[in-house]
Amino acid sequence: MTAVLDRPAELAETGQVVRELAARRRRRALLVVVGLAAALLAVMAVRVLLGRYTVTVPDFVAILGGATIPGATFVVMEDKLPRAVLGVVAGLAFGASGALFRRVLGNPLASPDILGISHGASAGAVAGMALWGLRGVAIIPAALIGSGIALAIVLAASAGRQSGIVGQRFLIGGVAVAALGTAVVTQMIARMPLSGAQEATVWTVGSLSGASAERIAWLGIALLVLLPLGGWLHAALRPAQLGPELAVGLGSRPVPTRAAALGVGTVLAAVATAMAGPLSFVALLSTPIATALGRGRVSILASALTGAVIVVAADVVASEALSSVDLPTGVVTGALGAPAMLWILLRSRKVA
Repeated sequence: MTAVLDRPAELAETGQVVRELAARRRRRALLVVVGLAAALLAVMAVRVLLGRYTVTVPDFVAILGGATIPGATFVVMEDKLPRAVLGVVAGLAFGASGALFRRVLGNPLASPDILGISHGASAGAVAGMALWGLRGVAIIPAALIGSGIALAIVLAASAGRQSGIVGQRFLIGGVAVAALGTAVVTQMIARMPLSGAQEATVWTVGSLSGASAERIAWLGIALLVLLPLGGWLHAALRPAQLGPELAVGLGSRPVPTRAAALGVGTVLAAVATAMAGPLSFVALLSTPIATALGRGRVSILASALTGAVIVVAADVVASEALSSVDLPTGVVTGALGAPAMLWILLRSRKVA
């Protein structure tokens, strides 16, 4: 009798503990997002104010207010600030795309660059330049078509008869498509005249040197539409991690939600690639770093902000590492990503 009477009290105490844990996780997630936003503002300040040409904070504020300072206005408004802002929006897109791919496939190596999506977008962009003379934002449709073709090939190669998308086959198919996309880019560049070939090399590694208000605006519009949608899909796929049967029992629809998440992730990666080039390994690195900061809690917003921090910080290194030479930003992200990918592989072996 006493045990029966104590059960409501025990249930209430358990519920209180669960609520406290949930509140603690929410606070931790908020702190991670705020910290990443502060880190992003810091690296943007370094990119814009410091370097070979330094700008004081009062001069920067005056320039934003419309003042013309010889030398400083041109450097800030035509080079430093556009590159920093393009790095932010491109990093947000790549980071969010990587979070969606990883949530759908449940594999630490699942990202649009490893799976050939970014390479497909690059191949489509270079083909549009070489075959139809596309330039600027007109390249976006060609990049979307290229990434869509890449995703379709990978899906066709990885789909199982009974279990749908098979993770390992998806990765293997993605590696093959990435190699094919690289071959297409190389062949197209080889066929182009020298001036066009130099312009097209941005799609081999990625660079922020072509930053402009038009590119930033188009990518910003895409983020305004796709980032909230991606966040909703990312959250909707959380029950699917418990298994397909239980997810359906909880009211989730994992199959169409996964398809939509792959579509949104593909478009985000394609538009970012069309505006800044492939920027290797940004999507791959963003989610593991954000997850580690959140102590295992995966947040698409934290992944997106991490991607932005990586890209802007990499551009600082690319533009300031050598005294007289600006490296493509993708060279730095690739140099960071290669050992990180090996570390992820070794860590996966230990877990297995």
